[in-house]
Amino acid sequence: MVANLLDVLCMAEIIEIPVELTHFQLPEAVQERLRFLLDRQDAGEALTLAERREAEGLIELTEFLSLLHLRSKRVMQQR
Repeated sequence: MVANLLDVLCMAEIIEIPVELTHFQLPEAVQERLRFLLDRQDAGEALTLAERREAEGLIELTEFLSLLHLRSKRVMQQR
C-alpha cells in the first residue's frame, strides 16, 4: 500500500492539500495502541493475525502522514 501511496504522491500533477490535513497526527490513543502492539512483538509475544494486520495498517498510515508532512514542508519552502 505504501508503494501505491508513494506513486500517488510522486505524480506530476499538483494536488492542493488543505493545510489542516498536513498537520494531522494520529490520536494519542491510536499511537498508544500501535506502541502496545509493537512492544508486545518486540518482547517476543506472537500477535494474532488481526493484531498484525492492525499494526501494519497503523504503520502504513503513520508513514503516509510522515510523507504528507515532508511534502507539505517542501512545498512551503519553495514558495
